[in-house]
Amino acid sequence: MPEIKVTPLGAGQDVGRSCILVSIGGKNIMLDCGMHMGFNDDVDDELEIKAYYAGHVLGAAMVHIKVGSESVVYTGDYNMTPDRHLGAAWIDKCRPDILISESTYATTIRDSKRCRERDFLKKVHETVERGGKVLIPVFALGRAQELCILLETFWERMNLKAPIYFSTGLTEKANHYYKLFITWTNQKIRKTFVQRNMFEFKHIKAFDRSYADNPGPMVVFATPGMLHAGQSLQIFKKWAGNDKNMVIMPGYCVQGTIGHKILNGQRKLEMEGRATLDVKLQVEYMSFSAHADAKGIMQLIRMAEPRNMLLVHGEAVKMEFLKGKIEQEFSINCYMPANGETETVSTNPSVPVDISLNLLKREMALGGPLPDPKKPRTMHGTLIMKENSLRLVSPEQALKELGLNEHQLRFTCRVQLQDPHSDPDTLHRIYTHLKSVLKGYTIQHLPDGTVMVESIVIKVSSSAEDTNTKVLLLSWSYQDEDLGSFLSTLLKKGLPSGLC
Repeated sequence: MPEIKVTPLGAGQDVGRSCILVSIGGKNIMLDCGMHMGFNDDVDDELEIKAYYAGHVLGAAMVHIKVGSESVVYTGDYNMTPDRHLGAAWIDKCRPDILISESTYATTIRDSKRCRERDFLKKVHETVERGGKVLIPVFALGRAQELCILLETFWERMNLKAPIYFSTGLTEKANHYYKLFITWTNQKIRKTFVQRNMFEFKHIKAFDRSYADNPGPMVVFATPGMLHAGQSLQIFKKWAGNDKNMVIMPGYCVQGTIGHKILNGQRKLEMEGRATLDVKLQVEYMSFSAHADAKGIMQLIRMAEPRNMLLVHGEAVKMEFLKGKIEQEFSINCYMPANGETETVSTNPSVPVDISLNLLKREMALGGPLPDPKKPRTMHGTLIMKENSLRLVSPEQALKELGLNEHQLRFTCRVQLQDPHSDPDTLHRIYTHLKSVLKGYTIQHLPDGTVMVESIVIKVSSSAEDTNTKVLLLSWSYQDEDLGSFLSTLLKKGLPSGLC
């Protein structure tokens, strides 16, 4: 049986360092490993890759990989909630064999975004009003721009004078690309682009490290976002001893980082050289992360309708909880391999078949709904292969195309019932009974002494031993197999009294 293998080389039951190896249809594909593929690679004509908007940062994409009839969706980082500068992630109902999803916030359901923004602005405003400094550790791309837009708008509205800075380097470059590719942002920013580019900040200036020692209030966006190194850590060390100041952590922090330690209430930090840092400033956590929360992950599963689920980029305990929820709600297998472990998922190869329009029309005329991939049902037809393609057509069309004569197969069933009337009267009573029970069916009492319901023929004869025992002969073609079975069961129960 065909199968797909998935091996996390990074981000297996862990956050960060993503690298996922997928083996599908004889191809090995490495995802999210940060390699630059170059310009001279051969294009594999058996491999189809389609990108979908991921909403995590500018240019972020989920990918749908297809080889033959097998397919995998890899999300990378994605966000199902639109924000001030990006839209929400979306995907077609592509029904992949495996959906590989990040699970950074596997057990988190965030509160209202508007409430978080209001709290954030209130905390920043109160701190600068009392003369304090606010440090906001961010990663260069994504949340930095989101929060810059939020503060820029608030400063403009409130006519505030305290300076706002963002650290130079990566963030500056990121802002440049946001200006350049503004068409990839959300509809609101694209609409106002002609009047004003939202990334041309009036109140936010580039930061110089000497500014950290300046007296008076200020707000600084500095990288990296977990306070584990770089300029954000240097500024934190300088400001940590003043209780007027505040650090606002807007995103996820990996265990072992300074950010994770202070969010867990640690007030004495051991720094390099065994020096101890006393943390007196206020510490706030306000999640503005651009990762999907648990609700968003479930929403994506509903959109894509995968046959199997595989979680990466998350903490093992939280992933285990979400795994149970997914299996319970969607009745699909969910996997969460650790780094170096391989999950092998068997696939059911699908064979594309064209269905003739006449056959579909006939099915609808008989009262059947159009085929639904989620609710498979039997369609009566003939499968023929012509010019390397399979087609499902009506038996009549198949016979005509193949130049064959029709031989009809009919099924027969005998039913006994007790009725003291003559054979013709019993047949008429059966006709009357079926007319009252079967609404919407063609029922005929024919001159040759039979009753016909669609293709089903019913004949009546008396038993040789007992004239009150009637033997009913039911005969039908394969198209009316279900109806024939229903009529035989109905007539075995006998005829109601009072029938004429």
